Amino acid sequence: MTPFRSCNGSPLDRRMFLHVGFVAGLGLTLDQYLRMQSAQAADAVVPAKGPKAEALIHIYLPGGAAHQESWDPKPYAPVEYRGDMTSIATKLEGVQFNECLKETAKIADKITVCRSMTHGEAAHERGTHNMFTGYRPSPALTFPSIGSVVSHQLGVRNNLPPYVAIPTMPNTYAGSGYLSSAYAPFSLGSDPANGGFKVQDLSLPGGVTPDRFTSRRQLLDTVNDHFKAKEKSDNLDAMDTFYQRAYGLISSEKARDAFDINKEDAKLRDVYGRNSAGQRMLMARRLVEAGVRLVTLTYGGWDLHNGINAGTKAQLPQFDQAYAALINDLSQRGMLDKTMVMISSEFGRTPKINGTAGRDHWPKVFSVVLAGGGIKKGSVYGKSDATASEPEEDALTVEDMAQTVYSCLGIDATKKLMSPGDRPIDIVREGHVRKELLA
Repeated sequence: MTPFRSCNGSPLDRRMFLHVGFVAGLGLTLDQYLRMQSAQAADAVVPAKGPKAEALIHIYLPGGAAHQESWDPKPYAPVEYRGDMTSIATKLEGVQFNECLKETAKIADKITVCRSMTHGEAAHERGTHNMFTGYRPSPALTFPSIGSVVSHQLGVRNNLPPYVAIPTMPNTYAGSGYLSSAYAPFSLGSDPANGGFKVQDLSLPGGVTPDRFTSRRQLLDTVNDHFKAKEKSDNLDAMDTFYQRAYGLISSEKARDAFDINKEDAKLRDVYGRNSAGQRMLMARRLVEAGVRLVTLTYGGWDLHNGINAGTKAQLPQFDQAYAALINDLSQRGMLDKTMVMISSEFGRTPKINGTAGRDHWPKVFSVVLAGGGIKKGSVYGKSDATASEPEEDALTVEDMAQTVYSCLGIDATKKLMSPGDRPIDIVREGHVRKELLA
């Protein structure tokens, strides 16, 4: 006998019919019940349509980058709101960017600008926590960063660390939180734009041959096994994981090569820009191409309470060149559809220019930019009001942003992770995938 099936195709068993009989007594028909269940299921988990991201490059602009002087200029607002900088047309009809984003304007058809990001935290630390974890700060629990969750859920690929920070871990909220410290990022230790750049700890110390290295490893394994038999702790497990990853990096020529930016074509390095923005983004591309799951990189200082025009003009052109080069490079290599690139900052800046020609902290509305890895191309999501003071359409919460990113990476953000004391914690709490962002 062929079983009856629900709207999602699953068979209706005897228990479900009894349940339906119960709810029917409350006034729900079978059809209403199944529609309700289907809607709840769709709301709980919405997988990304189209291609999934195999990796994420997170470009973080610390300090709170002004949306008005970047992705969301207001050319028709009074001067005290729009500021003195001008805006330029992009490849998207009717969409303008800041005057310094000339190269990015040419690739606007490959990205999605979200102009309605919002949260309620005006302090740097709390806003940073929001954007790196998808959670509001809590005095009771330290939440893991998105990078650490990706490391925990997706693991090692090609002997490379799943989660890498360029040049170093940018803040405490980019760490592993309540997860084991084994899921913290591997930091390069220095800026790839520096002359003589070399990643820390990737070479054997002077005088240590490969045979001697192997002997030391075997001895260390014996010691670790002894202590692990006597004591169980996160520190021991984490150290063992770090050692295993270090061995994989040092012993694999292919893994070591991924970190050697000098192997990149000199002309392409020039296209990105021989500066911090360019070489950090180029390094990020090398790492995700080799197998790193998530790279987080920082660029600049955007806490421009004073002289926002000069501060923007000093930093944004280098960013513009590097970011456009990154998107074009990923596209030409056939990597863009499987590599998500996210630009974020902890919050935006105040609608009005202040008395020192700058803008102050403003979390009510700001912009983030997404591209590749299952994200729609050539669109603007959401809208701020006429003075860039608050969202006017489709406000995007931290939880919804995180849920959408996880979905594109193939991670079920409704899954619960175990915190200390075996307390189950949602990867994201009360978030929803924004299907309008998806390709």
